Amino acid sequence: MTLIDSHCHLDFPDFVGDLDAVVERARAVGVERMITIGTKVAKAAQVVEIAERYDDVFFTVGTHPHEAAGEGAADFAAMRKFAAHPKCVGIGEAGLDYHYSYAPRDVAKRVFRGQIGLARELGLPLVIHARDADDDIAAILTDEMGQGRFSALLHCFTSSRELAWTALDLGLSISFSGVVTFKKSEGLRAIARDVPLDRILVETDAPYLAPIPNRGRRNEPAFVVATAGVVAEARGLKPEALAAATRANTLNVFPKLRSAAGRSH
Repeated sequence: MTLIDSHCHLDFPDFVGDLDAVVERARAVGVERMITIGTKVAKAAQVVEIAERYDDVFFTVGTHPHEAAGEGAADFAAMRKFAAHPKCVGIGEAGLDYHYSYAPRDVAKRVFRGQIGLARELGLPLVIHARDADDDIAAILTDEMGQGRFSALLHCFTSSRELAWTALDLGLSISFSGVVTFKKSEGLRAIARDVPLDRILVETDAPYLAPIPNRGRRNEPAFVVATAGVVAEARGLKPEALAAATRANTLNVFPKLRSAAGRSH
């Protein structure tokens, strides 16, 4: 069984000291590729270095909504430069987060739209963070898609069924994290059951949101196996079938994964 962890944060301090072991554990359980996600342009060089160190790790560049008011958040020239790297497979993590609202909403919306424009310009998929902002996310995606199509996915999906189907109608894909395994996530599992099989991805969002049976521990890419297993069960599929589908979908969303170059491990 082969899986892809479509979203993790291997540059975060949680992995300092044992990143080699983390990557090896992922490989040992069949995780063939990992995408380490950019959250801050000023720290993009760190995800580049990690992607260059491991041939099965790739990266995105962008500004997380928590960082939207920070210095360099809208440095699209720098993002464009990093995006030219052969192992940069997408733009983001971009979006809106009204749970914390670390950035003023107008600023966050502007930075989000700017990254949509960059993804459209470069023909790269956009990785979207959406938390407690369903209406504005839906409105912006609908408006921006009307200005010119772009590829995108909603990562770590925990939002409403309405946002899921708005995104699907716009041609987006949806990725599920360890949250789908939690006891109180019946509604989320129902969405995971109903999303078209060719639009579903799995991820860890490591080091956060470790799935059951590892909830409460530091998450890591190897644990994507548990998330995929729960999604498979929700859909009445064998784990191997779900793994094959999500692998194909991830390669479809991130086409540079197929051809990106890197040093061997």
